[in-house]
Amino acid sequence: MSVLTLGLTLALAAAVPAKAENAATPVPIGLAVAQTSNAALFGLEQMDGAKIAQARHNAAMGANGTKITLIFRDTAGDEAGAVNAFRTLLETDKVVAIVGPTLSQQAFAADPLADQAKTPVVAPSNTAAGIPDIGPFVSRVSAPMSQVAPHSVRQALRLNPAISRVAVLFAHNDAYCASETATFQEAVKNMGLTTVAVKKFQTTDTDFTAQIAAVLEARADLAIISGLAADAGALVRQLRQKGYAGLIVGGNGLNSTNIFPVCGAQCDGILVAQAYSPDAVAANPANQGFVRDFQAAYHKTPGQFSAQAYTAVQVIAEAVARVEKESGKKAGEFELSALRQAVNAALRSGPFLTPLGEIRILPSGEVEQKDVFVSRIAMNPDGRTGSFVLVAE
Repeated sequence: MSVLTLGLTLALAAAVPAKAENAATPVPIGLAVAQTSNAALFGLEQMDGAKIAQARHNAAMGANGTKITLIFRDTAGDEAGAVNAFRTLLETDKVVAIVGPTLSQQAFAADPLADQAKTPVVAPSNTAAGIPDIGPFVSRVSAPMSQVAPHSVRQALRLNPAISRVAVLFAHNDAYCASETATFQEAVKNMGLTTVAVKKFQTTDTDFTAQIAAVLEARADLAIISGLAADAGALVRQLRQKGYAGLIVGGNGLNSTNIFPVCGAQCDGILVAQAYSPDAVAANPANQGFVRDFQAAYHKTPGQFSAQAYTAVQVIAEAVARVEKESGKKAGEFELSALRQAVNAALRSGPFLTPLGEIRILPSGEVEQKDVFVSRIAMNPDGRTGSFVLVAE
């Protein structure tokens, strides 16, 4: 696809594509992510990735194939926002499937609505324990932090084998952060390190004086932070400004290029375990095409949140295609509830080659992913932009 073609397609990303003669009616897929609130730093990245997935899929379908249309609903940053977005997508928009929500905390509140409506939900960024257990119509393409987080701690030890004293800081009012910090703390214990401080904060906090004082007083040589982008980024900035010089391991909340302006130059050197790397393109044509089109559209390199949202849309679109191929019918010929159930089954029918590598959604709804990466943030001289540089494990 040319840059011009992609640009024109993206401009119409939120609209229903025009029907060519004999073309099938586009399949509506809901994208319920945070467009406002402190979670929007993640949600806006997810929207970018999802729009690329729509453009690429629809271009591949040609004039007469079944295309998809994305319907965007803002979940904001709380449970009520996610519940309202899901209800609108299910009852008013009549979507075939939903990608979202942005936060695990929101998923525990909103996903049961979709499950009760027998509508598949594919979580693009819900890494907390228990997400697939919500119900048989809930799955995820976001690898749980129990599989990802320990890699960054091991990498910190490779960079500094003298590390022994660890401070753990986490947002206790967020389900994902509470789940992730438990994984980190277990990894610290298993690696024979000593936890010298465990401090809580809230995702709405802006002043972290008390938490930072505890880290410095404990003489920690590794700090592990589980928070969302705005709060975790501010905590990193203040921690460095107060004199902490040790390594910092960030959780999934620091896995976004949108944190760079938040913590500025102090972002430099943070280690983050990732389920995606834009550098892993050599043997993955799906990632090659995604990175190329993303850079052409947005003039920047995609991050994990964009890649996972792209993947969530991709697997739903491919599941619809599988249903059509196996049934010999167009999606529009199905009754909505039957199509929703068929797509849910197709999501679990086999592997998908995605920007994340080859993945499989298990019957339980859990994702099976082979590749995990660790990157180190490298800030540019302007102190506001940077990149995630892949670190060899």
